[in-house]
Amino acid sequence: MTERNEAALAATTGTPPKGWLNRTVTGAGVTSALGDFCYETTTVILPGFLAVLGIPAAALGLIEGVADAVAAFTKMVSGYIADKLGHRKLLVLVGYGLTPVGQALIALAAGWPLLLLGRIVSWFGKGLRGPLRDAIVIQAVSPETRGRAFGFHRAADTIGAVAGPLLGVALLGWAQGLHWNGEAGPFRLVLWWSVIPGALAVLAFLTLVQDPQHSPNPALKFFGSLRGLPARFKRYLGAVGLFGIGDFSHSLLILAATTMLTPSMGVIRAAQVAGLLYVWRNVVQVAMSYPVGAVADRIGHLPVLVAGYVLGALTAALTALAFWLGVDSVPLLAGVFFVAGLYVTVQEALEPTVTAEMVRAETLAMSYGALGTVNGAAKFVSSATVGVVWTSVSPTAGFGLAAALMALGTLALLRSRGD
Repeated sequence: MTERNEAALAATTGTPPKGWLNRTVTGAGVTSALGDFCYETTTVILPGFLAVLGIPAAALGLIEGVADAVAAFTKMVSGYIADKLGHRKLLVLVGYGLTPVGQALIALAAGWPLLLLGRIVSWFGKGLRGPLRDAIVIQAVSPETRGRAFGFHRAADTIGAVAGPLLGVALLGWAQGLHWNGEAGPFRLVLWWSVIPGALAVLAFLTLVQDPQHSPNPALKFFGSLRGLPARFKRYLGAVGLFGIGDFSHSLLILAATTMLTPSMGVIRAAQVAGLLYVWRNVVQVAMSYPVGAVADRIGHLPVLVAGYVLGALTAALTALAFWLGVDSVPLLAGVFFVAGLYVTVQEALEPTVTAEMVRAETLAMSYGALGTVNGAAKFVSSATVGVVWTSVSPTAGFGLAAALMALGTLALLRSRGD
């Protein structure tokens, strides 16, 4: 970000950025940990839940894709409203409150329609809060420490994504010993249990996070502001979108592991092991988020993001290869989830910081909304496409297509370095 933009930032917040590990960064991290504890528990058991309900992979791909698309377009609108009115915290609180509501709907589902509604409600909340929370965090730190602040935030966020699925898988195993009317009973118990941390996330954000208020901009025009975004940022969004068209939801990665392990383990045991593999992916993210941010602060955020995109294409390629070879080895699948954890670490920590380097402070929230919209719209295409190709052709073809698209996005991002 230029000196002029930094001056604008200081003017809008009224105070210069403080040390990076401050109350706002810490509070946002605690809130995100609780929020991820809630909805990542669903992410890890949803493929197994669909399996016992008899819902195919194509439906999972469409459910996840539609949910990502809803979150994406919500991010754009919420960013615009926040920049126009100058208020963000209330919208973030509403966004976190919708997550446990969506969990409850999923717990009640007996087929795909209510599952879809629950996922849409949760992801609408995710889209509402995401860009505004990131804007609050970015304005609470200095430009030189953004990588570390976002690395810390993503690490805290992912602690919840580790703890929630771990306890969820353990509770799923314990619940198997109880008497249920059908195999779906243990999954429903875990879903109801996950509502509690979702409610605590709302309380944590309300009490811990201080929003560095900025002046409202009532003259801000939605489409005019979009047209006025820097040309380099638009090219960056193009590369992000192309990569995102191949960047499938990792619910499909969990379903892939479940599918490959079911012949030797049975569906419940395979779902548990696949859930633990996803936890392993999240452990990798916790361990690497801060180091990735610190390295990016030293050598540049965009070059490190390019390396992360390379790892994303590798993840899809390895998954396609595992299906082609008929892999049912847990250690080999753990290797795939390790690479997935590395690329998600880089992507989630650095896409926002690269955005902040390219746009004006007064349109920061809306720019984050644009980034989220591009990502979510692309993921809708990706998740739906991978799921449909998996069902109609083969899983190898679905993940192979994803790998090719992610590789093209990586090349586009690499070219944007010279813009």
